[in-house]
Amino acid sequence: MTSAPDIRLISATATYALRHQVLWPDKELDYVKIENDVTGYHFGAFRHDELVAVISLFVEGQAARFRKFATRPDCQRQGIGSVLLRRVFREARARGAHQIWCDARQDSAGFYARFGMQPEGEPFYKGPIPYVRMARALVAEPDL
Repeated sequence: MTSAPDIRLISATATYALRHQVLWPDKELDYVKIENDVTGYHFGAFRHDELVAVISLFVEGQAARFRKFATRPDCQRQGIGSVLLRRVFREARARGAHQIWCDARQDSAGFYARFGMQPEGEPFYKGPIPYVRMARALVAEPDL
């Protein structure tokens, strides 16, 4: 990683272009919008003031879920997503969550496992893409 990204709270609408470009470029833009985006906390990773990664956090009671985690392809494997995910873990814990989960693309499960997330249940598909639910407990740990 060249330099730590600047992580900022952003609007849901600010996430849409990157969600679309990275996750579902073959679908309409509306496909990447989430019905409850208005209730979420949306974070962007900026490098040189340019948005390069996004993630959305939803907290309900003691459970938190992150969704639509996308890093621009030319910025992947540089530690930006790791910094962003750690921020979301801390934010979820600060908002009272004791567990965090996501529906991960199966080919990204190894990335999430490095953060202590474990698969739960059987793989499932969203269109042609295999997913697996990944989860972990949130405790006051140094790695958060």
